[in-house]
Order: sequence, then structure tokens, then C-alpha cells
Amino acid sequence: MKCKKCGNKAVIKLRAHRIALCREDFLSFVLNRVQQTIKRYKLFVAKERVVVAVSGGKDSLTLFDILQRLGYPVEGFHIDLGIDGFSNRAREAVEVFFAKREAPLHIRFLREEVGAGMREIASQVRRPLCSLCGLMRRYIMNRFAWEKRFSALATGHNLDDEGAALLGNLMRWQIGYLARQAPVLPAIYPRLAKKAKPLALLSEREVLAYCILRAIEYHDEQCPYAKGATSRSNKEALNLLEYYSPGSKIRFYQEFLKHQGIFPDSASHDLRECSMCGFLTNRETCQFCEILEQYTGSPVPVRDSETGKG
Repeated sequence: MKCKKCGNKAVIKLRAHRIALCREDFLSFVLNRVQQTIKRYKLFVAKERVVVAVSGGKDSLTLFDILQRLGYPVEGFHIDLGIDGFSNRAREAVEVFFAKREAPLHIRFLREEVGAGMREIASQVRRPLCSLCGLMRRYIMNRFAWEKRFSALATGHNLDDEGAALLGNLMRWQIGYLARQAPVLPAIYPRLAKKAKPLALLSEREVLAYCILRAIEYHDEQCPYAKGATSRSNKEALNLLEYYSPGSKIRFYQEFLKHQGIFPDSASHDLRECSMCGFLTNRETCQFCEILEQYTGSPVPVRDSETGKG
């Protein structure tokens, strides 16, 4: 199998794009794909301060590597969730990755933020652990980005992630989620950084191939509490379609983006400041504060809107 670009030996065949590429041309393909996504959907520009949420997995570390190679002055942000040895190994992978690149890295420990690890909180709060984890991670990431004055928070969501979420939201007709599911979610409030997904048009297989070819050492251990996630079955369904009809994933997602405007976004108009912590919510008290109060009996300290300090 030969590379379509240069004729050398190909290392990967991309059926969705009907091409086979050698190592160098594939890496260039990925870089160009991400750069085009950034420009096409106006994720951010070179002068903006961008922080990348890094878990230690292949997607987030690949995203940071790509943005750094494209010349963006990005910084990393990691949350240690306090999940037994799993979180320690994830944090170590992140620390090794950033040490090699001499890149800025910020780490927050859930135990220091709220006084307990994820498992301890879940044992006393009546909420599915995965849902609880996602809620707390989003709150801490959003708050960090605002307090440190980053204009954009980038995450490693790839095409498979976006396709699975889209399929699930369509099956349940979650209009609010459909209205906001895009490669970029603008900052609609002064205390929010915009959300960007530069890998949204790259499949999980393409991200993994890039990670291997760039010799990126990542944390490949699955979270011990991720069993039964609905996104898995959605990904399996899309993989089956992709097998019989290459290109189905990218067409499904891009055609949705062309018509996304038909879904009204009403939730963003209801944002207000939480009565406890002063951060954003669409209710009187944000769910993060409610959970924290259930566990500790104390709300999150109100931060000054200018300094970000309590």
C-alpha cells in the first residue's frame, strides 16, 4: 500500500477519505485538519490565551501536542479526582508529558477543592458517579479558566465522542443540548470562557494513530467507574455504520452542524449567579454547591469577580 501523496510506503488507510498515507503525510494531514477546524469554526486565534483540559488520555495529550506544534501558546490544566491509584497514574502521565515539553501545567486536586475524593462524595450523594464526576469536573474547569483569565477552554473531544453524543441527544430529542453541541460554544457571559473542540473532525482511530506515531505516552487505563456508559453503545452503532459505509461519521456530524440553527437555545438566556458561590447556573443554587453542601455542610466560598479570590 502506497502513500497517495508521495508514493512511499503507507502506514494508515483512511477509508472515510479514500486515501492511504505515510507517516509524515498522515501527521501533516492531522495538523491541517485541526488548523482548518480552528479557522472554519472560529475556535480561537493565535493571540488568545487557551488552556487545554488534560486527563492523561490519548485525546487530550494529542490535542496539546498538536496545538503546540501549530504554534499556539497553550497551557495545560489537570484535575486529580482522587480515585484510588487510577488518579495518581493519570496525573503522573500528564506530569511526564509536560515535563518533556517544558510546557505550563496547572493541577487541581478534588480533595483540596472540596475536601474529599470522588468515591467518597459519591457514597453520600444520590447521583450516578459518572454524572457526578462530569458535573464537578466541568465546574472546576470553568471556574479555573475564568479565574486565570483564559479566553478559551479546549477539550479533546473527537469525532466519535461528538457523534455518540449527537446520536444520544437526537434519540432523546434533547433540544437544549442539540442547540449547543458544536466545535465551539461561545462565551455568553463574562464569567465563562468559550469551549473549543479542535479534534471534533478527527476520528478516534486517527487520534490514536497520531498518538502512536508521535510516541506520546498516555494513560490508557479505563476509569473503574465508567462501566455501562451509554456513549459506548452509541459509538458501537456508529462504528457499524462506518464499517459498511465509510465516511458516515463525518457526514452525520457535519450535516448536523449545517442545520444546527433550527434548534432553539433557551437555556443560555436563563443564566444567573449562584446564591452560594456566585458562579453561573440556571437555577437559584448551582448543582456543585448543592452537592458540596450535602457532603460537607458548607457551600463554595464566594469569589471576587475581579480577582477570583475568596
